[in-house]
Amino acid sequence: MFIGEYNHNLDNKGRLAIPAKFRPVLKKGAVVTKGLDSCLFLYSSEQFEKIAAKFAALPIGQAKARAFTRHMLAGAMDVEFDSQGRITLPEYLRLFSNLKKKVVIAGLYDHLEIWEEKTWNKYKSEADKNSDAIAEELENI
Repeated sequence: MFIGEYNHNLDNKGRLAIPAKFRPVLKKGAVVTKGLDSCLFLYSSEQFEKIAAKFAALPIGQAKARAFTRHMLAGAMDVEFDSQGRITLPEYLRLFSNLKKKVVIAGLYDHLEIWEEKTWNKYKSEADKNSDAIAEELENI
C-alpha cells in the first residue's frame, strides 16, 4: 500500500529517488505513465497489468475510450531501479508533467503520483479549500 507525501529532487539526468519503503514492491517491476492533473502515475508492473486489461476492455468504437486508453498506455514506460533506488523518468514524461528539480511523490494506495512541487502545492491548496464540498459529493456515489 502506498500512502504519504514525500519531497525529492530530480537530478539533471532525469533520475528520481523513490522512497525506500516503496521499493520492495516496485523493484519487482514498475511502470510510469502520464497521469491526470499534470502528474505522472507510477505503478507496480502487476498493478499496471490489471489496469491495462481494463483499458483493453473499453469499447474501441468510442472515441473517448480510445483517447483515454492512448493517454494511459501509449505514454507508459517500464522503469528499473539503479543501485541508489532511483528510476529515470523519460524526457517526454518530464515535459508532460513539467518536472524540473523539486518533485513531490504522493502515495495513493495502489500507485504513486509524481508531481512538480509548485503544481502539487497549488492543487493541494485548492482541494483542501474544497474538501468539505468534495466529501459531500462523494457521499452520493
